[in-house]
Amino acid sequence: MSDWAPKRFWKNVEVVPAEGGFTVTLDGRNVRTPGKALLSVPTEEMARHIADEWEAQTEKVDPRTMPWTRSANSAIDKLSVQRREVEDHLVGYAGTDLVCYRALSPEGLVARQAEGWDPILEFVEKTFCVRLETTSGVMPVTQKAESMTLLRNVMTEMSDFAITGFHDLVTLSGSYLIAVAVAKGEVDPQAAWALSRIDEEWQIEQWGRDEEADAQAETKREAFLHATRFFTCA
Repeated sequence: MSDWAPKRFWKNVEVVPAEGGFTVTLDGRNVRTPGKALLSVPTEEMARHIADEWEAQTEKVDPRTMPWTRSANSAIDKLSVQRREVEDHLVGYAGTDLVCYRALSPEGLVARQAEGWDPILEFVEKTFCVRLETTSGVMPVTQKAESMTLLRNVMTEMSDFAITGFHDLVTLSGSYLIAVAVAKGEVDPQAAWALSRIDEEWQIEQWGRDEEADAQAETKREAFLHATRFFTCA
């Protein structure tokens, strides 16, 4: 794999008003997405996070250190043309949601899942009038179509930028319901991440930690927290 990367060519990074909100300029030139669209974001706060990432680049540009820019690029280049497909994909998680599939044993894990996940189901029922079925073991459960429609409607009011953050909350946690709880401010993002990791942490307690798995989990946790901040800024 080539280690080629574009070099930093600019001296000054600025946030300036643009159509639809704010953009970032490099020596007066507008930053553009990989699809060549103007990188215009809805809030000045988001634009300043992006500007900070460009300012922090040294000799070579490293996209891995630019999550705000990557998320904004996705919102503009992908969500704007694939929104329905993205919503279909995300609500599919609700149909087989993590919090609806419970262990049969051991008793400690069963109790921990109930303690962590039952409040999520109660919140969803109270807020959206959606009562989801749970199951134990590997037997699937089919949720009502009207429940899926009501949960999908949660995304209707979200902008493309908000959906971009919400997408990562869902896919990283494996739970549409946990993501909704974060989006609505019902659950702190750190606590939400822990809720999505109940099964994994139980296994770690039984068998011990693995450095490589821990590193991967930490990368995902940081991405989850970024997704929350991006969603909030949208």
